Amino acid sequence: MSRHTVLLMCLATWLCLAGCQSGKSRPGSGPAPRAEQDGPPHVIPGGLAELPDPEVRHERPTQRGNPTSYTVLGKTYHVMNSALGYDATGNASWYGRKFHGRLTSSGEPFDMYQLTAAHRTLPIPTYARITNLDNGRTTVVRINDRGPFHDDRIIDLSYAAAVKLGFAAVGTARVRVQVLEPGQDFVLQAGAFSDLERADRLKAALNSLTGAPAYVVKVSGESLYRVRLGPVRGRPEAERLKELIRAANFGVPLILPH
Repeated sequence: MSRHTVLLMCLATWLCLAGCQSGKSRPGSGPAPRAEQDGPPHVIPGGLAELPDPEVRHERPTQRGNPTSYTVLGKTYHVMNSALGYDATGNASWYGRKFHGRLTSSGEPFDMYQLTAAHRTLPIPTYARITNLDNGRTTVVRINDRGPFHDDRIIDLSYAAAVKLGFAAVGTARVRVQVLEPGQDFVLQAGAFSDLERADRLKAALNSLTGAPAYVVKVSGESLYRVRLGPVRGRPEAERLKELIRAANFGVPLILPH
């Protein structure tokens, strides 16, 4: 991955920043050898594409990961005081085997099998929903690291998150990053149809099944009628309704921030 050359060029600067580096350093071992290449694990475990989203909860910003500002490759980055309302679109990359077990900017070991991410300026930790705009897949990640230090990318995801979003094999993807807050409202998208009558039938069935308000929306410029449910307060209630709908054989709805 391209972030690795940054690790080697800026190691001295990052050590002074007490953890605000692009890459990570394994305790007592220093950076990975230059010849080591990043990539997926040598043995890829099953189930990564079905990992449950982490629970969005309140966490205090870590002292180690949140300096007022830091400089990498001659460019200074200012850490945001608040993540509230952050919503951005851009390119995502991922990192994996080379950094597995090394310390993230939060001081936690990087685990490529967990749903985590690196961002240049969002407070650490922050939870965000990532949507792959090429295929519509989504996941929630916990941001606990700094990077990527390239102007054409806005977030660096763990290998597991890239698998779940369906772009681990290609390296990068166009994504939307939406910060989530504890207790946030969500909507469930239960289906998308080209036929309005089918969408209306699912809406009526969901109203009867859940007792929550269901409705049909048509996004401008699209031909699909989307069946949504909500809003509902908090992730646990959204997950409860998702399981109820799945158990009733109406498919597995997407949970989206409201």
